[in-house]
Amino acid sequence: MDGWRGCQAAGRQDAGQPRRLCAWRGAGRRLRQESRVLEKETAAMNKVVEKPKKYSLVERTPAATFEEERLHRKQRLAATFRLFSRYGFDQGLAGHVTVRDPEFPERFWINPLSKHFSQIKVSDLQLADHDGNILIGDKPINQAGFVIHSAIHAAHPEVIAAAHTHSTYGKAWSALGRLLDPLTQDSCAFYEDHVLFDPFSGVVLEAEEGRKIAQALGSKKAAILQNHGLLTVGPTIEAAAWWYIAMDNAARAQLLAEAAGTPKPIPHEIASLTSRQVGTHKGGYFSFQPLWDWITEAEPDLFN
Repeated sequence: MDGWRGCQAAGRQDAGQPRRLCAWRGAGRRLRQESRVLEKETAAMNKVVEKPKKYSLVERTPAATFEEERLHRKQRLAATFRLFSRYGFDQGLAGHVTVRDPEFPERFWINPLSKHFSQIKVSDLQLADHDGNILIGDKPINQAGFVIHSAIHAAHPEVIAAAHTHSTYGKAWSALGRLLDPLTQDSCAFYEDHVLFDPFSGVVLEAEEGRKIAQALGSKKAAILQNHGLLTVGPTIEAAAWWYIAMDNAARAQLLAEAAGTPKPIPHEIASLTSRQVGTHKGGYFSFQPLWDWITEAEPDLFN
């Protein structure tokens, strides 16, 4: 027994034992218990701790065949249209996303004209060449989409995919005739990595206009087509799709910021550093993955 109860019991056995001796015995027990706790804590702190495990995102294993890679690209392209529909990027007949065929790089897969983004499946995708011939599929394609995308794919062999729609915030920002400013961490992904194509000269139906856009794009990941909308490209369909979503979001953020007051841009040095951190195509690829997981679970019919 500890404490005062122990002293009381001892007192009943030996009425002459001083109470302070009983209290001392109880205190001694507490000191011994505290000492054992300290010893355990000291041993734990002095123990050699293993290095913490490090985890990282893993890129996909390269496809073993052209057929496997083609299916991969077509599935991601169909998923991109479903995602763009969820984001409200569909606008009547406007909007097109393409991905280069892995076996025949002078050909690309594109959405059929007048098919709503929310209904596009893998089997709906059309294969076209740089001459405008539809090699697979039985539907027409957007003529402006063909002119723009064929010129980009022809001029930039490193570009695997390109995306352009008439998204609301992209259109609104394009009307200002300005590049995006580095106002946020996210918008820094496009700092010194996008161009402004102007002036607007009507619907892009002539091959020469498509070549001008491809030339203006250069090695950048995106373009603002003045009075028209946004255009993004990438070495993967995943990156091109993510950059479009991110760029429309950056345009929206800047429109809101300027409507609320006078934004304070991030200084050049910090914006450049942040661009290198968040603006890589590898980062764009990985940023697409959660959206892929979400849309394929929500709308598995896109695989049909």
